[in-house]
Amino acid sequence: MKKLFALLLAALMALTCVSALAEADADLVAAAKAEGELVVYGSCEEEYLAAACQHFEELYGIKTQYQRLSTGEVPTKIEEENGNPSADVWFGGTNNPYDDAAAKGLLDNSYVPANAAHLSKDIYKDPNGYWYGIYTGILGFMANKDELQRLGLAAPETWDDLLKPEYKDLIWLSNYNTAGTAKLVVNTLLQMKGHDAGIQYLVDLDKNIQVYTKSGSGPSKNVGTGECTIGIGFLHDGITQIVDNGYENIQLIIPKDGTSCEIGPVAIFKGAKHPEAAKLFLEYALSPECVELAANYGSYQFLVLDNATQPQAAIDFGLDPNLVWDGYDFADAAANTSKYVEEVMNALGDAADDRFKTE
Repeated sequence: MKKLFALLLAALMALTCVSALAEADADLVAAAKAEGELVVYGSCEEEYLAAACQHFEELYGIKTQYQRLSTGEVPTKIEEENGNPSADVWFGGTNNPYDDAAAKGLLDNSYVPANAAHLSKDIYKDPNGYWYGIYTGILGFMANKDELQRLGLAAPETWDDLLKPEYKDLIWLSNYNTAGTAKLVVNTLLQMKGHDAGIQYLVDLDKNIQVYTKSGSGPSKNVGTGECTIGIGFLHDGITQIVDNGYENIQLIIPKDGTSCEIGPVAIFKGAKHPEAAKLFLEYALSPECVELAANYGSYQFLVLDNATQPQAAIDFGLDPNLVWDGYDFADAAANTSKYVEEVMNALGDAADDRFKTE
């Protein structure tokens, strides 16, 4: 019986491997295996990062090391390494920091993955080939219904609502210097309201912010407990808290005055020590075998591959990426994110000294 079970398990693993290899060139697989190692920096949630990297190692027999870093930390680390990157690929997070990294010459666009043909829209890849999307998520608000009821407050429905004085010290947002989520907030508000009005909005919003977290998912992790009453972030992170952690007191809110979405990419670092393994990881990351793991590990983003099955939880909560504002300018964000963040920090002045420390 044990022998039969072992044979069945081996057959199942072989079928899985064949499926994953279906669109990966045999020569690439052989070259990647010859290198034998891969180092991944991940900016998605650590549970999904670990599962994806472990599955890659199981499929191809390539020793895969990984480290979870925020999207703001990764380009800083790679830039400091001055052409000798300590990792080969970057996996997950939000696309704005990837754009910054590409502009600084930190990413490699010499390889075009075959599986990129399954991206459902052109916006899900960098026009110059520096990164390719694996998922998308809607920016919005998460509110603790119990705390709002206790305080006698209604939930915010729009971005302008967040400026109301009754929300003072009730709002959490991530750090503009470390989190791709916060960088998307900057781009979204400056584009929706206009440059100067958008910066003034963020200065006014600061008066109601209690905490700026290092990671973009930080606010969502504290809404259910009531430590944070209103969190700004990606709504799929709120789904994780509801579905996986049982916080049914969380209300998910898509702002009525419009919002934007992230694109979670994968990319190769320029100067990667294991370039063939990095190319193979790109193919793997753009396959159902990889992206469909996310929902099993608390990540409920919408997937951007036309051959992948959407996580049911994202569908059940109505987080359709088609609901976002269609006027968002990805090219403007790619060209100007660093400048915009610097302008916001300068506008905040002394308020930025302690609340935005990155160490």
